[in-house]
Amino acid sequence: MGGLDILLAKFNKRSAKRDDPTVDEAPKTQPPSPARWFSSKSSKKIPLKSVTSIIDGLKKLYIEKLKPLEVTYQFNDFVSPLLTNSDFDAKPMVMLLGQYSTGKTTFIKHLLNSSYPGAHIGPEPTTDRFVVITSGPDERSIPGNTIAVQADMPYSGLTTFGTAFLSKFECSQMPHPLLEHITFVDTPGVLSGEKQRTQRSYDFTGVTSWFAAKCDLILLLFDPHKLDISDEFKRVIGSLHGHDDKIRVVLNKADQVDTQQLMRVYGALLWSLGKVLNTPEVMRVYIGSFNDKLVNEAAVGPVGKELFEREQEDLLSDLKDIPKKACDRRINEFVKRARAAKIHAYIISHLKKEMPAMMGKAKTQQRLIDDLEDEFAKVQREFHLPIGDFPNADHFREVLSGYNIDKFEKLKPKMIQAVDDMLAYDIPELLQRFRNPYD
Repeated sequence: MGGLDILLAKFNKRSAKRDDPTVDEAPKTQPPSPARWFSSKSSKKIPLKSVTSIIDGLKKLYIEKLKPLEVTYQFNDFVSPLLTNSDFDAKPMVMLLGQYSTGKTTFIKHLLNSSYPGAHIGPEPTTDRFVVITSGPDERSIPGNTIAVQADMPYSGLTTFGTAFLSKFECSQMPHPLLEHITFVDTPGVLSGEKQRTQRSYDFTGVTSWFAAKCDLILLLFDPHKLDISDEFKRVIGSLHGHDDKIRVVLNKADQVDTQQLMRVYGALLWSLGKVLNTPEVMRVYIGSFNDKLVNEAAVGPVGKELFEREQEDLLSDLKDIPKKACDRRINEFVKRARAAKIHAYIISHLKKEMPAMMGKAKTQQRLIDDLEDEFAKVQREFHLPIGDFPNADHFREVLSGYNIDKFEKLKPKMIQAVDDMLAYDIPELLQRFRNPYD
């Protein structure tokens, strides 16, 4: 873990550089507080030159141009909750997913060189809740209902999953240099069988999808003795659709098998993943034993030990790059959200246009809901949109059935144009004015 100490030293050096006023390239004028942009009801425009960083600029563009479109067409009910100040300021997140006893909690303990508050490790399904591990002044665990209403935490969107989920969610805080730059999300082990799906009191797949949208890196952990992908795990991996660039696969506890068996296990894992992910590209798989024990050299041999060390270095370098790429990731997610909001506005306004003025509204609404795929195709042809950017029809149909389509808004070209201008001019201008703070 020597590379981790070098990483922390670099982080502290960069933080000191950013705090030094002599290297601050921002304008000297006092900018308006970003928090006021989210709470103020005034429609007064904030000039782009008044912002002090890329993140502040994105906050301003969201409030002025993207949020009005999302509110008008109820984007928050169909796709994703409205963004808050804390969503922009949140530290990069790494989520660990996998079946029980694949070493998720041990992996975090290995990186931190200590256990986090409330951590339980064992061969049985021990972690029974979603745990966010973040930096804090002292070691303590905060219940989910409390953390979801804290304004400085980006977890307010989880309230939509109800009290049943929040009782299975908590935040563990502890002072650690690495946690000042990265937040880890430990998840319950995914078990096989339909029993687990029916006994969960909350939408496990929905929660996973919510965290996947917020995370910068998603680690799928596998065990050489647990390569089968259960029905629930298949649904969980399916919920990561659209975030393929964030996914990394870790074959953990690889020193429990010898070299010949490891070769067969690696091939079987890639075969299993190929059936689930449905992509022609091969996923990057890190092989190793990510715990505090010495590698079982008797089983894997000297070649295996060297392989594990190299793979661990590669995975650590991936983790080191997360804070450096955090700003680029924010921009990437913001642009993805803007395009999704535009397509959502086109769909909602199209459905409104198809409704009759007087008679047969209920019948027409039912027909539109039943033939949603055809309506998506009409919108795609009319506005020349990429079909891959459209939402999942089944999920959209489920939400739409609770609304009166006749009450939706018609298309407002000025709002669409404002978002187009933001993507074409405002964001490129913002990138030209500010360099990456981690350079």
